[in-house]
Amino acid sequence: MTSGSDGLEARTGVAPPSVSHSQTGHSLNGTDKPRSHSRFATLFIGCIGVVYGDIGTSPLYALREAITAAGGTQQAVVQNDVFGILSLIVWALMIVVTLKYVVILLRADNDGEGGTLSLMALAQRAIGRPSRTIFLLGACGAALFFGDAMITPAISVLSAVEGLKLIEPRFEHVILPITIAIIFALFAAQSRGTSKIAAWFGPIVIVWLIVMTAGGAMQIAANPGVLAALNPYYAVQFLATHGSTGVIALGAVFLAVTGAEALYADLGHFGRRPIQLAWVVFVFPALIVNYFGQGALLLSDPKTLENPFFRLYPEWALLPVVILATLATIIASQAVITGAYSLTSQAIQLKLLPRLDILHTSESEEGQIYMPQVNLMLLIGVLLIVALFGSSDKLATAYGIAVTGTMVVTACLAFVVVWKHWGWPMWAAALLMAPFLAIDLIFFGANSVKIFEGGFVPLLIAAGFMISMWTWSRGTKILFEKTRRMDIPLLDLVRSLEKKPPHRVPGAAVFLTSDPSATPGALMHSLKHYKVLHEKNVMLTILSANVPRIPPEERIVMEPISDGFSRIILKFGYMDEPNVPKALLTCRKMGWKFDIMSTSFFLSRRAIRIGATSLMPRWQDKLFILLGRNASDASAYFHIPTGRVVEIGTQITI
Repeated sequence: MTSGSDGLEARTGVAPPSVSHSQTGHSLNGTDKPRSHSRFATLFIGCIGVVYGDIGTSPLYALREAITAAGGTQQAVVQNDVFGILSLIVWALMIVVTLKYVVILLRADNDGEGGTLSLMALAQRAIGRPSRTIFLLGACGAALFFGDAMITPAISVLSAVEGLKLIEPRFEHVILPITIAIIFALFAAQSRGTSKIAAWFGPIVIVWLIVMTAGGAMQIAANPGVLAALNPYYAVQFLATHGSTGVIALGAVFLAVTGAEALYADLGHFGRRPIQLAWVVFVFPALIVNYFGQGALLLSDPKTLENPFFRLYPEWALLPVVILATLATIIASQAVITGAYSLTSQAIQLKLLPRLDILHTSESEEGQIYMPQVNLMLLIGVLLIVALFGSSDKLATAYGIAVTGTMVVTACLAFVVVWKHWGWPMWAAALLMAPFLAIDLIFFGANSVKIFEGGFVPLLIAAGFMISMWTWSRGTKILFEKTRRMDIPLLDLVRSLEKKPPHRVPGAAVFLTSDPSATPGALMHSLKHYKVLHEKNVMLTILSANVPRIPPEERIVMEPISDGFSRIILKFGYMDEPNVPKALLTCRKMGWKFDIMSTSFFLSRRAIRIGATSLMPRWQDKLFILLGRNASDASAYFHIPTGRVVEIGTQITI
């Protein structure tokens, strides 16, 4: 149920062993095999909990919604409809998940990382120049993820708690309050970090999948004829004979493959082989057995359509299964919540969003982060959605369209990567990706019919994020060009200061600037007001690269300009933590004995006003200013101690 969230530590709060694709293979040294096998087992178990904890909860509602959409009722269920829906589910899982993601996209990594923004950055790098189309596709995929991120916790937790009314019908009136309480507690716990409980994610989901398999297997054993639905003929026949009803049912069938993007998003943290093996030998079989078990149950007793998943189990097992389902859905929700932190952090690094507060919840693992603004926004959104829809079957009408949109974006970006990065001929790249794009578009169209029944909700959320990212990206570019025209070239200022040198004071001054060739505004204002210069003055420019991480030895470029002036460029990948003081320690090897206690950092704090003329509409100007006001301080974002920061205010119109 989650899409394109990058970064395991940020998704779950737990950091697995560092892994590369080569590390998941066999050791070249026979004495290291036990260690290698232990590492692989850890990754295997971890990816089941993180990657598949999401798609593994889809059986709670997917088949029920698809059969209902096909016209099934608790009075009568048509055998051909059950066979057709089951056949569509198994082949959707086979084509969309197994072939597209497990076989192909897991090989389209950006220096080992996967996910929508990683794919966007890889595509940009592959064509060798900025592309507005690729940028818009990546931003659209990221925005659609946020729409999905608010639906997933709501439908997951609701669908699990609804099992209580099967135990006791009188519990129905407490389902909504319990769901709200669980969601509120889940978001309230985020600031504490999740490293302790995350260690249980894998084992819990493994137990969940085993229980799913057992429940389905019992029903298949009672009615093995249901296995005939493995034949794709039934899927084709269903679509050919059901017309518009078949399209609606196809939109519900897609609920079975939501979560496929997680396979790709967590590539860099588990490696290709653990993800592939976990899907092929464990997760995929468990899902198929459970879906077919539900189908067999419906054929024998249509009344179980009310909740075929929980009806797989005897009454004495209902309460433990409901508790286990609730734990599994909390894990699925946790992955989405922390995935939102990860994606937001990457969007900030890629200049798609303003800086936001990023708090680290672990002293040892830098990937364990918490973003208060994002957490509050998600909490409010999820609670509103739960209150608005009230049940998982109503929420199912709103779910799916954001995920299908993300998959369409992924297919388009993957075509560029296969063509430009892998070096395939255009026709071959199109031949490979066109069938997957066609299937994604079919699912997108099938889900589009639900727009007026609730599908507009994730689209509105995604549109809000898309407009915000577009506005921030456009506004910052306009401001950069405007200030660039007014800036004095740095070399001109240095030459003038050499002719009339001001008084020098001990220590070093670091001036942050986005343009390394121009004089920072903070330097000009400092000279104007203080009439002095430090012994060493550094013009610092921080750049974001289209790669996940920059090695420390390649992160810094230092260039002397004159006696007392130098220029430093720091590069961070979009998954790196931009810790400026830590990075500047590298300068000691280059001759500058950087000492944080004798260095002052000068930052410009700009007050933005709407000018008489603007390149953006007035509403967009106001949105840009609002986003800027809610941005966190640069000193906090770049980990610069506040006691070493001097902020100088300037005013600029947009």
